[in-house]
Amino acid sequence: MTRELVVLGTASAVPTRHRNHNGYLLLWDGQGFLFDPGEGTQRQMTMAGVSAHDVTWICITHFHGDHCLGVPGVVQRIARDKVSHAVQAAYPASGETYWRRLRHAAAFADTSAITPRPASGDVVQWPAGPVTLTARPLSHPVESYGYRVDEPDGRRMLPDELAARGIAGPMIGELQREGSVTLDDGSVVSLADCSVPRPGQSAAFVMDTRLCDGVYALADRVDLLVIESTFLSEEEALATEYGHLTAAQAGQVARACGVRRLVLTHFSERYSFADEPRFVEEAAKAFGGEIVTARDLTRVPVPRRRP
Repeated sequence: MTRELVVLGTASAVPTRHRNHNGYLLLWDGQGFLFDPGEGTQRQMTMAGVSAHDVTWICITHFHGDHCLGVPGVVQRIARDKVSHAVQAAYPASGETYWRRLRHAAAFADTSAITPRPASGDVVQWPAGPVTLTARPLSHPVESYGYRVDEPDGRRMLPDELAARGIAGPMIGELQREGSVTLDDGSVVSLADCSVPRPGQSAAFVMDTRLCDGVYALADRVDLLVIESTFLSEEEALATEYGHLTAAQAGQVARACGVRRLVLTHFSERYSFADEPRFVEEAAKAFGGEIVTARDLTRVPVPRRRP
């Protein structure tokens, strides 16, 4: 199954010739989490080779335009393409009026596929197919939530242990389902005898925020962290004033939280591609892991499972 981030846009408030407004589609074992569809997202999806049928969740962090003005086009594309599966829409409950305006921004043949899931409170969780989607509040001038996707922990079977106990074929499935099997000689083999814990994988999406408890809770030990790095450190005071992070702060979060792959995005229009090495350099002063500076229409895989 596919587990990867499709980057649709990487600009902040003002798009540039090379960076569209925000948009990120996290594909995860048949689920498609569309985070912050900014203006132009529908076209970017076409350019990236993904469709409305890939979307099962629309997740909006907050209702500033660069994070939500693509909602009308995406909603109307879901309707036009006759998406038949359920599409959930998560967003801050305080922005209900904005959601309704965006959801019904123009005349079109509507769809019943979309169900609103407004978020309020400190921690909100929804089941999302094989994973759990969690929302936590961030620190921005308007109410904002970050999101996290978690696969449940499982167990990794040990072939040598199975073979040593004569367990094969359908018995392996029984052992996984029931937690134990009884052999012909009457002895009982437990799942713990033939397997070891396998931590579930996870990804987090942190946009438009100052440093706060929610940032660290969302990023804690995730395999993939997609995080805003609107400014370089020379503009840290401006970042704090307007509720944003610097690349250095993103790196500090990644180090403190034991992140595996760090994706920097949401770049101010004052920076060009030539500035990308500076973002990596600042983040790398704190974080020694893999750092990706996101570009439109690229794909970033979720790292392979931890050993």
